[in-house]
Amino acid sequence: MLTEHIANKPFIGDLRELQAAFKRVLQAGLADLPEHGYDEEDVGRPGSPEEDIIALDFTDPRAMDFRNYLRTWFGRVPWSSLRKREVYAWLHWSIFNAPFATLESLPQARQNVLREVLEMIEKRAGSPIPNGSNPEIKPLLLTLDPVSIAWRPLIWYAGVALSNYYRRRHFKSKWNAKIATYNGLEYILRIPPRWSAESGQRPIVFLHGLGLGLTQYSMFLSHLLQAVNDLPVLIPLQPHVSQEIFHPRFLKPMSRHESAAALAGLLQELGWVKGRDEDGDIVQEDAPAGVTVVSHSNGSFLHAWMLKAYPEMATRSCFVDPVTFCSWEGDLCYNFIYRPCTNGLELVMKYFVGAELGVANFLQRHFDWNANSLWYEEIPNARDPSKTMFFLGGKDAIVDASVSLSASRSPCK
Repeated sequence: MLTEHIANKPFIGDLRELQAAFKRVLQAGLADLPEHGYDEEDVGRPGSPEEDIIALDFTDPRAMDFRNYLRTWFGRVPWSSLRKREVYAWLHWSIFNAPFATLESLPQARQNVLREVLEMIEKRAGSPIPNGSNPEIKPLLLTLDPVSIAWRPLIWYAGVALSNYYRRRHFKSKWNAKIATYNGLEYILRIPPRWSAESGQRPIVFLHGLGLGLTQYSMFLSHLLQAVNDLPVLIPLQPHVSQEIFHPRFLKPMSRHESAAALAGLLQELGWVKGRDEDGDIVQEDAPAGVTVVSHSNGSFLHAWMLKAYPEMATRSCFVDPVTFCSWEGDLCYNFIYRPCTNGLELVMKYFVGAELGVANFLQRHFDWNANSLWYEEIPNARDPSKTMFFLGGKDAIVDASVSLSASRSPCK
């Protein structure tokens, strides 16, 4: 049944990896650099990964920013209302993906981890968190809280499936595209007849966001295929965020490692990138350098997974309205799932996208903030505008574009 799939808990990440991720989160923004007047191309300047986590003053702007962003995970309540019990509950969820009762009821190892992380948070925030509990404060426990779903009639899903089926046929007939599946990853592939890997022209991989799948991106993809008619274009499909309820992977999205491995394997099979052997060493040195990866919105998660696992395969990257930067700050989860609707646009977006069954299942039962967070230093050639570009919506209703802008400019954010 659908509810049984939704009830499944996501995989709990490696503890050491999560501890390192938390430390990196707390380092974010510690480099005390001016907003203007420094050389962004100076690779020798300090960045957040080099900063020590020290106790900041309460009035330090870096501490104020951190407190402001962290309270998003508590419904954006005033910082002064937070208490240790609720912060421990949030930390226990974010690290162990499990509900929290009391600190004393946990194994000693978990207690030590929570105390250590809380101590670093208090230093970073420039403020101790008082003991006790505040029952009025409810931390956002994304993968444990009840799933928020707005049901829609079956005819809606039938219409979406029919439309996407038509789009598949359209791309196949008009653009001579191939529709196939590789290790569970469905994709659309167009290779011009005169193109060859030896030409040096890089193929393009487009990673779409959530919504209606091909129906939503039909005009853009048609324009893309026409604009670069001399280049191969690969479009991995993500049915779990495309409202394709009849697809077998609708409620079983591929994990971070499955998705990255499948896409990397496909690129290697196509002969577009250098491959790896069983030990992870790069082979096929004479193979093409790599591909250009373009991602939009939710597609930036898969983009991030590829850069983390196979950075050598993406020689150029383009992020459009990315949600992968600073996802630990909670704007994406709060604005998309928890925020009360205050206008018609927010209501439409929540009903047609945020509260849709597949999207809700993906975000509320398979969201991994650590895997989904991409740091500046993980982007190959991040400072080279000929190899890395970022396009942000200044009035984005989901993520704070100013934060994404800072993250895309330097490692200090």
